[in-house]
Amino acid sequence: MGRKFFVGGNWKCNGTFDEVKKIVKILNEGQVPSQDVVEVVVSPPYVFLPVVKSSLRPDFHVAAQNCWVKKGGAFTGEVRCCGQTLNTLAILLIKESSEYEASDLIKKRMRLQRKHKSAKMDHRIYAEMLVNLEVPWVILGHSERRLILGESNEFVADKVAYALAQGLKVIACVGETLEQRESGSTVEVVAAQTKAIAAKVSDWTNVVLAYEPVWAIGTGKVASPAQAQEVHFELRKWLQANVSPEVAATTRIIYGGSVNGANSKELAGQPDVDGFLVGGASLKVMIIVYAHADHTAAVIFWSKKVFLLTLISYMCASVASLQPEFIDIIKSAEVKKSA
Repeated sequence: MGRKFFVGGNWKCNGTFDEVKKIVKILNEGQVPSQDVVEVVVSPPYVFLPVVKSSLRPDFHVAAQNCWVKKGGAFTGEVRCCGQTLNTLAILLIKESSEYEASDLIKKRMRLQRKHKSAKMDHRIYAEMLVNLEVPWVILGHSERRLILGESNEFVADKVAYALAQGLKVIACVGETLEQRESGSTVEVVAAQTKAIAAKVSDWTNVVLAYEPVWAIGTGKVASPAQAQEVHFELRKWLQANVSPEVAATTRIIYGGSVNGANSKELAGQPDVDGFLVGGASLKVMIIVYAHADHTAAVIFWSKKVFLLTLISYMCASVASLQPEFIDIIKSAEVKKSA
């Protein structure tokens, strides 16, 4: 039996309560292949997990965007200006191109953590909480956490192992930076990241491996389907040689680079690409506008994000439908089915 196609949507830190309800409503109305063809998971911010889970269509599931490396306890939330608060400020500064200030905040966070090893002050979500909420999936090792928050291969591996032990399913992310890509160390980097996970995990049944070419995300560079296939092939080859042929044959390796409705079908046609972990495109909506009788052409507008969506007047045109780009990406599973 082949590997079931997998599509995950990472909403990251976006949205309000009303905006999240809108995107869920639009997703619920989308026409997609059946569950025996594709597995679909969406990952909203933590505060929206319950509302998304309760209102999302039954053939879609939810994932958390992270969880802590061990059981909870004396891990107070982000009231004091340290830990998660500093992380949030750093991310905001990076988005505003203030990399120097962001770096300074991250260093301050690290100093505080070293100084107060017994009084960890970060906001933590631990695996048992997600199990209690019946959230089946979690994303771990995402490039943003590895690069911005300094999560090491070993730390990510510990998180993966603990989450699996608590009954969660894990989307484990690996990938190389632009500098690593240009130095020719792509395979070495992703192999080291995967090796760390393999050292802590013996059962890969509930692991989906997500390859994120960090160099092709927000850099203006694009990873071709052939480049994606090359790394996916190398990852599967590594699993075969270092874990087992069975794990290599059954573990889904999904692509977490820049994917959209335009390139998803060609990417899905690659033999070792088993799906996608979608970022911004999981929040984009296309507005299909059909002109009146005196204008026969259909016009497609793309909103940056559904949260920024405004209905645009186009002469005497009328809006026919709204469709998330995410739905188009999910439909690319049909390419794999027919292969």
